[in-house]
Amino acid sequence: MAAVARWCVKHRLLVVLLWLLALGSTATGAVVAGTSYSNDFDAPGTEAGHAVDLLESGFPGRGGDSDTVVWHTERGSVRAGDIERRMDVTLGEIARLPGVASVMSPYAVTGGAGTPERAPGPEEGESARQISEDGRTAFAVVNYERQVDDMPAAQAQAVVDTAKKAATDDLQVDLGGSGVALTEGTTAHVAEIVGVAIAAVVLFLAFGSLAASLLPIATALVSVGTAYAGIALLGHVMTVADFAPMLGMLVGLGVGIDYALFLVTRHRKGLKQGLTVTEAATESVATTGRAVVFAGATVCIALLGMLVLRLNFLNGVAVAASLTVALTVAASVTLLPALLSYTGTRALSRRERARLAEHGPLPDPPAGFAARWSVFVERHPRLLGGAAVLVMLVLALPTFSLHLGTSDQGNNPVSSTTRQAYDRLAEGFGPGVNGPLTLVAELDGADDRLAMDQLPDTLRESADVASVGPIVFSGSGDRALLAVVPKSAPQSKQTSDLVDHLRDEVLPRAQEGTSLDVSVGGVTAAHDDFAAVVVGKLPLFVGVVVSLGSVLLLLAFRSVGIPLKAAVMNVAAVASSFGIVVAIFQWGWGSELLGLGSSGPIEPFLPVIMVSVLFGLSMDYQVFLVSRMYEEWLATGDNRRAVRVGLAETGRVINSAAVIMISVFLAFVLSGDRVIAMFGVGLAAAVALDAFVLRTLLVPALMHLLGGANWWLPRRLDRWLPRISIEVPADRRRTSGKIPARREEPAERMPR
Repeated sequence: MAAVARWCVKHRLLVVLLWLLALGSTATGAVVAGTSYSNDFDAPGTEAGHAVDLLESGFPGRGGDSDTVVWHTERGSVRAGDIERRMDVTLGEIARLPGVASVMSPYAVTGGAGTPERAPGPEEGESARQISEDGRTAFAVVNYERQVDDMPAAQAQAVVDTAKKAATDDLQVDLGGSGVALTEGTTAHVAEIVGVAIAAVVLFLAFGSLAASLLPIATALVSVGTAYAGIALLGHVMTVADFAPMLGMLVGLGVGIDYALFLVTRHRKGLKQGLTVTEAATESVATTGRAVVFAGATVCIALLGMLVLRLNFLNGVAVAASLTVALTVAASVTLLPALLSYTGTRALSRRERARLAEHGPLPDPPAGFAARWSVFVERHPRLLGGAAVLVMLVLALPTFSLHLGTSDQGNNPVSSTTRQAYDRLAEGFGPGVNGPLTLVAELDGADDRLAMDQLPDTLRESADVASVGPIVFSGSGDRALLAVVPKSAPQSKQTSDLVDHLRDEVLPRAQEGTSLDVSVGGVTAAHDDFAAVVVGKLPLFVGVVVSLGSVLLLLAFRSVGIPLKAAVMNVAAVASSFGIVVAIFQWGWGSELLGLGSSGPIEPFLPVIMVSVLFGLSMDYQVFLVSRMYEEWLATGDNRRAVRVGLAETGRVINSAAVIMISVFLAFVLSGDRVIAMFGVGLAAAVALDAFVLRTLLVPALMHLLGGANWWLPRRLDRWLPRISIEVPADRRRTSGKIPARREEPAERMPR
């Protein structure tokens, strides 16, 4: 690592240019290639996935995406002549827009050429399925030629603009659907700016130097920007969710600024000890840089642990997030030392430079609150440890009521057009109309056809079914399609129970004695199947991630107790942070006030992604805290001193890093994206609990109570394990000749 740092300092201009070239080339490539994200929740072997396959093979084009135009009047009826004429004209204009295949109107079916036909309905002259019973609400379905993932946002915006022109004082027009969601752009850039601004303020307060506070920001922005563009390109070669770039940015900014903070802190310490700029930068990378690489590796391992689930949707997220972390680590140990060499001694504040020039290098023992706190913990380990355990247990309680499901546009902010359309449809037609179930059948012979004809009447007998649509047969006659509207909302547990009831009881009876095979699909069924697959594989995933992380800590600290405590602490951080997420997003405690919409279930993929990210981030502080304790333990063999000194010397830096990461994560609540807001709140809560409750309270308290047992390792295992070191003590390296011994510089050479 020292050789890398020296090379980067010596060729600093080349290093900076190479990173700028990487950023510019990937950004250019992303702009030219465009994006190709996909929110495909298909899990292999699920019934909902099989329904989609049947739908695409038997009904080409029926599996495409669509949006809904909803209009409502408080006076009169939507059947009134002026409203019907106004909406007919509007829907005709929409049908002729680029990318629109057809428009299903309650008044007529308007094709791409704009030629109206009578809409099919259960009775002559009635397309009442699209007009509410009170006559005040109606909707039209806009079918697109392509999937939303392949559709430019401008096409959806044209549909929104055209529909909105029909609105008057007496006629409210709103739109819902995945295409319209493209037009409700998030404010991710606002979130980035706010997070980075807060981080810059914290860094300036910590360092007192403008140059030192800007370096971590610059390093993180270059690496995260490169990764952001790289994720866009990655979407062309594998399935990458549309929230993956923002998730990568969220994690990358947090860890990137933190890693650079640790390195700059060590660099400043070297300058205060009288090292030259080159020597200080080299020592920073050779010591703290090793810990950064180790911590980054644990985060990547935790993220890549998602690959064991073998789900395409999560594979792309894992690779995208780990790519971002890897680039932030690489920038921290290459770009940062190059920038530090340009900064010179301006990494110190003016007061620090003046003191160094006047008095020369002086001892810098731990002082302030961190030192007093470490002594306080040493004196009251049982009391403080018990309080920390109680806090974590209370916060983890909501996790036991975790409900995985689909949060839909009914959870959007009240002011959004998608939420308005969702609510109008629910009020006029019942909540189930926002997420009908799709039943797709394979037919083989007359018996199957007869059983299929009788199925709608059987389905209507189910208490939770609001309505059943007409059967639609494929051109070849070997496929049949049936829409079932539940009485409850798509995200409701009652709808999930209906899916299970249809699959386990209703359909098996209807299929008895025939070869008829009916699969239940739809949004709720797809999310439930995906959640079932994820939950079923979650123990394997957690076991793999925890095991790999524990092995790394075992090798690094040569102790059985350290990895075991870390595993328990990480699980505690995950459980407690999930409790906060459940309280805010599922129970709705303050979600509307935060602009996050109404309460709803937790996304089925959230547990896996958050477990991997949180476990990796938790390992960061464990590594930085315990590595200093371990160094002191090796030097003195005194456990109480090792814990006290390690906490005192790292406490302030860890707390500053935690404040930065929390600020960055919470800023993403401003993004307007519910999923990203969940990640932001969950990660911020986990970091806060990890830094201020676990690492600075519970961990040192337990280590004081366990004494020398913290560092116990069976002798046979000690002989078998390879020896690695996270952070080699500086004095040992100087005496070995890897880094020149500290030398005193004349006062006149130190700038004021």
